[in-house]
Amino acid sequence: MKQTLQLRISQQLTMTPQLQQAIRLLQLSTLELETEVQDALESNPMLEQDDGEGTLPDEAVDNAEATGNDNAPGAEGSSEVIPDELPTDSNWDDVFDTGTSNISAPEQGNTRDIYETITVSSGGLQGHLTWQLELTNISETDKLIARTIIDAIDDSGYLTASLGEIHDNLDKTLEVDPEEVQAVLHRVQQFDPIGVSARDLQECLQLQLTQFEKSTPWLTEAKILIRDYFGLLSNRDFSKLGKKMKLSTDDLKQVIHLIQSLNPRPGAQFNDTEPEYIAPDVYVKKKNGKWTVDLNTDSIPKLRINSLYANMVKRGSNSKGNNYLRTNLQEARWFLKSLQSRHDTLIKVATCIVERQRGFLDYGEEAMKPLVLRSIAEAIDMHESTISRVTTRKYMHTPRGIFEFKFFFSSHVSTETGGECSATAIRAIIKKLVAAENPRKPLSDNKMASVLAEQGINVARRTIAKYREALSISPSNERKRLA
Repeated sequence: MKQTLQLRISQQLTMTPQLQQAIRLLQLSTLELETEVQDALESNPMLEQDDGEGTLPDEAVDNAEATGNDNAPGAEGSSEVIPDELPTDSNWDDVFDTGTSNISAPEQGNTRDIYETITVSSGGLQGHLTWQLELTNISETDKLIARTIIDAIDDSGYLTASLGEIHDNLDKTLEVDPEEVQAVLHRVQQFDPIGVSARDLQECLQLQLTQFEKSTPWLTEAKILIRDYFGLLSNRDFSKLGKKMKLSTDDLKQVIHLIQSLNPRPGAQFNDTEPEYIAPDVYVKKKNGKWTVDLNTDSIPKLRINSLYANMVKRGSNSKGNNYLRTNLQEARWFLKSLQSRHDTLIKVATCIVERQRGFLDYGEEAMKPLVLRSIAEAIDMHESTISRVTTRKYMHTPRGIFEFKFFFSSHVSTETGGECSATAIRAIIKKLVAAENPRKPLSDNKMASVLAEQGINVARRTIAKYREALSISPSNERKRLA
């Protein structure tokens, strides 16, 4: 094989470090961006938080780098003498914990509960049950059985393993009988919350009913209904249920009302997951009859170039310290430009979304218009992938609530007049129909499709079912109620 040299011309797209940084900042959420900004402040001495005083324009930074300033504060040869003791700008309480806390009264007009953000991790449901177990006066063998039972309880409070499986998982040297496992289970079922460690919904409701006072109205009928006619209640066959129990419609309604007051998921209240707070990226307000978009700058510190270190940069000097300062100065400029680019893109995309969804802001979800990423990309002359990054984990604060940017994008269905109706508007109409339906005779998916067809919206039954499930709305047979 003969070796030869060939000259080829080709084009290749290469992403510069600046572009990579801009794209990475663009796809960060507000909370992640705040962390990124704090990291940049700690790692780059050329960046400092802008408090609105003594801002150094870019031209001053350019002049400082071009000419250099040997007499700048902190430069080599400076004759400034640092005294032995410097005045401090801090209080004792800023450094040391005094062991006391002070919760001030809420400001006027602020009705938010001051204890809302206080969270305590209790170890979840298992931790709560184990704490009660340690206070129970039973043998060590029974405590071991109880711990095995508690480990088999899910987050909703139900026992996920059979008594036979629990017995098989115990140490064979203990010689525990299945009857003893059953007895320990009954003991655990007396723990708080009432209804915990039940094996199914029927047993969970029965356990809760046993804790009511005997004088509770309709308690006896409720126990009989759960014990003997739970299947009829699950199928919502109220007519047959009333005949079996020989109760009138009004009396049966009272019994069912008592059962509905029970908690089908007693362990859910011990979910120790800390709440996630959303910081909106933009605020949408109506000013002088026109919707406006403002960037949320409160959650992100304002940055600027540190004038002291910028003046230390000398032109033509290749010393290690000067190269370090010059490199950090360039990186600081790139970071500030990337931040500004992110802010500008957010405002452009949010403004374009608001212009196209004015109907939603004025009238609600039923006025939502169909919208796709390509429409926004063409309107502001950007790539569709960029719009996708901007609308992911970015939130808009509106008078109707806080919504993710992607909430305003939805598919569409055709109407008889040749127009389009968004999927969000159809879901809002379905929710409205279900809220206004007759509880004795709820609307089926076919009936809702017919109602929408009368309004000129052509939607198939399976599409109605898909939207209904997305709204967590039960089928018509499960929504049936006694009026």
